[in-house]
Amino acid sequence: MNTFDWDAVGDAFPLLLEGFRVTLLATVLGTLVAAVLGLAIAVAGRAPSRFVTVPVRAVMEFIRSTPLLVQLVGAAAVFSSVEPLTIGIAVLGIHYATYTSEVYRAGIDGVPKGQWEACRALSMSPRRTWQAVILPQAVRNVLPALGNYAVSMFKETPFLAVITVQEMVFEARKYGADHFAYTEAFTLAGLVFLVASYPTSLLMRKLEKRLGH
Repeated sequence: MNTFDWDAVGDAFPLLLEGFRVTLLATVLGTLVAAVLGLAIAVAGRAPSRFVTVPVRAVMEFIRSTPLLVQLVGAAAVFSSVEPLTIGIAVLGIHYATYTSEVYRAGIDGVPKGQWEACRALSMSPRRTWQAVILPQAVRNVLPALGNYAVSMFKETPFLAVITVQEMVFEARKYGADHFAYTEAFTLAGLVFLVASYPTSLLMRKLEKRLGH
């Protein structure tokens, strides 16, 4: 009967810690891409021209309707000369941007109509209206939801292993194969994910309650 090897846990921890660094880097940069691109998509979706809104909507639906894993493999095949981590960050960011754009859209729609009317009455330019009035209110209201998507992205970074990004689960699998200690390596990886993501989820809930008052 196999027993849990605590020595293997200690031996694997430094390798998984290095993988965690890559995981964290992909999450942070991917979240930044998703936040910025999602906002751009949300604003473009309100453009008066259908030549803008229709293609944007079509691309969003295509990305949402295809699995993240397929997108990663496809992007790696097309951009084979690009570093896998860069591809992974870009694909994660673009994939989640299609969801954060809806979060932004809800935030923008939540701004009272009186705010828009006041800006028009003051003859404010569209750019000034967005920058000074609409976006500050909209972004503040959607911060918890954006944080939740960041946590979701963090938990989906193991998919990057399929394009050879050496994130934490990649390192766990490698250690397990080299030392026949899959249970220890994957248990440790799971615990690291739990320790990193659970407090963040609690923080997002508190922030949501605070902003809701």
